[in-house]
Formats: sequence, structure tokens, C-alpha cells
Amino acid sequence: MAQVSQLPCDGDGICMRCQAKPSDLETITCKTCVAPWHVGCLSNPPQILASTLQWDCPDCSPPPEDASLPPPASCPLPVTPSNDLVAAIRAIEADASLTDREKAKKRQELLSGKSQSEKDDHDANEKRGDDVLDLFDERLKCSFCMQLPERPVTTPCGHNFCLKCFQKWIGQGKNTCAKCRCVIPSKMASHPRINSTLVVAIRMAKMSKSIISGGSQKVYHVVHNLNRPDKAYTTDRAQKKGKANAASGKIFVTIPSDHFGPILAENDPERNQGVLVGECWEDRLECRQWGAHFPHVAGIAGQSNNGAQSVVLSGGYQDDEDHGEWFLYTGSGGRDLSGNKRTSKDQSFDQKFEKSNKALQVSCLNGYPVRVVRSHKEKRSSYAPEKGLRYDGIYRIEKCWRKVGIQGFKVCRYLFVRCDNDPAPWTSDEHGDRPRPLPAIPELKKATDITERKKDPSWDFDEKDSRWKWSKPPPTSKKSVETEDSTSGKKSRRRMRQSHNMNVRERLLKEFSCLICREVMNLPITTPCAHNFCKSCLEGAFAGKSFLRERNSGGRALRSRKNVMACPCCPTDISDFLQNLQVNRELLDVIETLKSKIEEADASEKPCEDEIEGEGEGEQEQEEEGKDGSNGNESSRPVETRKRAKVVVNGGEENDSPSSPVHVDDLE
Repeated sequence: MAQVSQLPCDGDGICMRCQAKPSDLETITCKTCVAPWHVGCLSNPPQILASTLQWDCPDCSPPPEDASLPPPASCPLPVTPSNDLVAAIRAIEADASLTDREKAKKRQELLSGKSQSEKDDHDANEKRGDDVLDLFDERLKCSFCMQLPERPVTTPCGHNFCLKCFQKWIGQGKNTCAKCRCVIPSKMASHPRINSTLVVAIRMAKMSKSIISGGSQKVYHVVHNLNRPDKAYTTDRAQKKGKANAASGKIFVTIPSDHFGPILAENDPERNQGVLVGECWEDRLECRQWGAHFPHVAGIAGQSNNGAQSVVLSGGYQDDEDHGEWFLYTGSGGRDLSGNKRTSKDQSFDQKFEKSNKALQVSCLNGYPVRVVRSHKEKRSSYAPEKGLRYDGIYRIEKCWRKVGIQGFKVCRYLFVRCDNDPAPWTSDEHGDRPRPLPAIPELKKATDITERKKDPSWDFDEKDSRWKWSKPPPTSKKSVETEDSTSGKKSRRRMRQSHNMNVRERLLKEFSCLICREVMNLPITTPCAHNFCKSCLEGAFAGKSFLRERNSGGRALRSRKNVMACPCCPTDISDFLQNLQVNRELLDVIETLKSKIEEADASEKPCEDEIEGEGEGEQEQEEEGKDGSNGNESSRPVETRKRAKVVVNGGEENDSPSSPVHVDDLE
């Protein structure tokens, strides 16, 4: 160890012994620890110039061996480990393949006492996908908060922001992108759409990192509807005039129409997974088939004496307010729908707490869980799906009241607050909801007939289990189960098992698929309505179509009219956006990086697979040699052929096999 009288220079180059700042000619650097020393203050300075290149400071020099002197009591380590440490540092300095920065990092790891096993574990985590979230954090940051986008919104120029950050920016009167200053369309500025593809990808990356670090291994399913059931039956008349007189078809879940709470896997014999948060359907008939909301037209499913089981947000009333985790819902009634006025949206009398409105009030008083489905018809909400209907989880009604609505008549109002164990479709959270304080509702100051729950809710959060569940027995069903027997669903379960076994990067890459060609996007384009396509696919969908339509009348030219070009996935007009397509560079960078990492992983795993196949072939040859009766036709055939099962094709010819017959579907 260094003596008290021998001290190096500090970070400012001042000698810690003489308190003077020596010049460069009076300073010498240790080859091991790279610390500067004042030559004039050394008790044994180097005598020749050549020795300065290989000089070790007093801290790095081995102590003189003297058997008569015991090691100092203040030294916590024996001499041998110190020598090993010095030797390791010298080996790092002698490694010509390392840069100066890498050498400094390795020296720091040695001096900090970081064990090799910890380093190996860290390297293994990176190989298993721990770097996926870092990749997203590096390339998809919101430019305002410098974090991963929360409820990401993608501008037409291809930049991603948090929904709240974007709304705050627009609220300041800014109508250009914060990164590239491109003009943001007024329709998107007033009603931004959440990019659901990024939401799912960020959540999967967070889940992969938490699992690697020893966290919860719960898997949130991502619903693609790849194995949709038969659609609802429609008559010829219904196909021509719409689906007003269509039959709903069979119910695929084993629940009654007055079932409260989520639909679990035990009630789903078709897929054995239940109705998952984020699951989408084409129309209300298909939504009914899976039990999320049974009525074809009505927005409230419930009974006045039992409570409400589900609601649909479809923008039917101007008073509705949607804030995602909570929303203000307007009751039904107050309109004259007699005769040919069935579609009238004008209110002509006050709403009352009766029928469906009474059912919602009962659910509020008892704290029952209410399933919530959002429809694409709600154009004022940033949380509505772009197409069809989407199941958004369980909510609870905390308050209800009456107030004078926008049209001058009283309406029933309900405060819904989300309380589901799964994260919402618009968030990238790894867990579901937690109890949250109720929002401030200004309209309550002028409200009447205010109803609040006085007793404990039936659906509540259990702090011990850290999840939402029934704290009281659910209401008894008074209706029969409307269901039919379904097939075993082997293909669906096989597809689910395969998706769980996929690599994290492969699953993420699968999420970045074009909505037209269903392949991984090449030059991704994000429309103002938050849909993602390949640039070539989007251009091909509108090939040969002009942006303007020339008009004339009797030989007289009229003013040209703009052609409406609807998005391939929704009715939004994107004709202005098509005139200047901007590639989403942030998304393109993520896709290319994921592809390169998957190729590297496949290249490293291929030799291992070849070794395993070689071992399997050797075992098979040994098994064949040990078999008796090699002269017979049956025993001389390969083992794999002899184990093949008999196949029955449409009840016809059979392939020779000693096993029992199975159908072709079982071998797929």
C-alpha cells in the first residue's frame, strides 16, 4: 500500500502532498491505474526515461516480502488477492482489441467488486430480450417528456408523442409537429387517435423485461381475431337493407344474458380463454355472440330490479364525455321514436330513473361490475376504436344524478370508473387498474337526484391478492344459458401455444404488420386515423385514382371537385395525406433493428440445432440396429415409418400402419 507521505494528484491535477500543480514534464502516469503522480514528491522516482513507460505507482507496486513483519491490521485483504487484482488490470491494459473506453469500463468493474457471475447474468439477460425495451426507449421517445409514449399518438409526418403531451401542445395554439414543424391536419389536432399497434408493442416489451428480471410472468393476450367463428346469420333481405332483421346466430360462451362481471376462460369452450380486454368485433351481432353485450340495438343491457351488466359507448348523446379510465355516460330515453322517427336524435322530454336507467342506478348502489364496449361511432373520443366494436374491460358506477342537458331537457348521468385486472387497450402499463380518487365533476353543483353508494361495493380491490374480485356473492342469474355445443377448438389452442413459444422479438415484429398485406411493414406509413400500412400497399390501394374530379355541364366546365379517398380500414378521408406520404422513420428504425437481432439469434442457434439433430439420428440408428427380425418387411422399415398412424381420408382408403386410425385434422 502507499505510504502516507506518498499521494497522487487529484482530479484537477494538484498534488495532494505539496498542494502544488506540477507541469506535464513533472507528472508521471501509472501504467496500471492510470493515476497521475508528482515526480518530485515520490520517495523512489524512476531513474531513466525508459522506465517511465512501465512504471507502477506505490499503490499498484507489490509490497516488499518480509516474513518478520505481519500484514497491517488495517488492510482488509491479504496480499495475494491484491496481486491478482493488479495482474487482472495489467491484462486489461495489454489487450490491444479493447478501446480506451472499454478498458476504463472493465477496470471500473474490477475495482467496484462486480462478480463475474453477475456480469454473465447481465449478458444472458441481454441475449434473452432485455434490450428490447431499451431499443424502444431509444427510438420511440416522446419529444416533450422524453419517456416512452403513454397512449401514443402518431402524426402524419411519422413522429410519436404522448396523448396528453400532444393535446397540451395543440392547446397552446400550435398546429405544427414539435419535431419537424410539418402542419398537423385540423381534424387530427381536434380528435387525435391512439396508435394501438405501438400500445401493444410497448406493453409486450415491458412485460418481457419484467419477466426476465424475475417479475410476474402473467401474459396479456393480444387478440387478432385470426380464428373468428361463423358470422351471424343474415337473410337475403337483411343483406340488401342492412342487418336490422338479421338473426344473431348461436352464442359461443356459456353465460346467461344477465351475467355480471368478466367472461372467464371457463365460460369459453370455443377458445378456452374468455373474452379478453381489447378484443374487437365487426358489429353488434358478433359482439352478442361472445356475450360482451347482448342487446342488438340498445346501449344498456340490464333489468330495473337486478342491475345493469354492460353498456356500449356509441356517441348517441351529445352530453357524453370520454376520458378513458373514467367517463360520463348519458342514460336512455327522452326521445320520441314513434312512427318513422326511430333514428331521431332530438330530445323532446326529460329522462327519468326508470327501466334501463334504473338498472344502472341499481348497479351504482350495489357496486356491481359493468362490462364496457366502445364503438367506432363515437367520433368525439380519442379512446374509441377505428373500426367496429372493442371490449375495454370492467367499470364501476360511482355516482349518478340528473341535470339539464345540452338540448334543454333533463338527462340521467353516470360516472363510470375503470376497475379491471388487465390494462386498458390504450395504455402500455404492465398491470391493470388500481383504486384511484374520483375525478372532480363541475356539473354536480347544479345536479339533482344525486345517488351515491353508502355501503361497500360488491366488486372491490383486494389489497392482499392485489387484484379486483367479488367481495360479495354476485347476483343470482334468473335466465337460462343460451349456448350450443361447439367444436373442440384444437387449432385455436395450438395456435395459442405456438404464439407463447415465440421469441419476444418475433412477437413484437409480428405486431408491426401491414393491415393490407398482413406482412411486416416495409417503409411503414401511419395515417391520421392511426392505421399502419406499407407505403407500396397504400399507394397500390389508390393506384389509378385522381385527387380531383373534373366536371362539365352542357359543354361548360365546372369547378373541379375533390375525390374522397377513404382509409382501407375506416371511413376517414385521407386524400390530403396521400398527396405527401411521409415514412414513419422511428417505426422503420425499430423494425429494421428487430429484424437484424432476429437474424443474429437464428444464426447463433442453427449450430445448436444441427448438433441436436445429429444426436437424434445417432439414437435412431442404434435403435434400428437393436431390432430383431430384420428380414421382415415390417421390421426393415425405418422406425419413424413404423410409428406412423393410420390416416382416414373422408372415410376412404387407409394407409398401412399398425396404429389406430386418426383423422387428418389431428395430424395438422
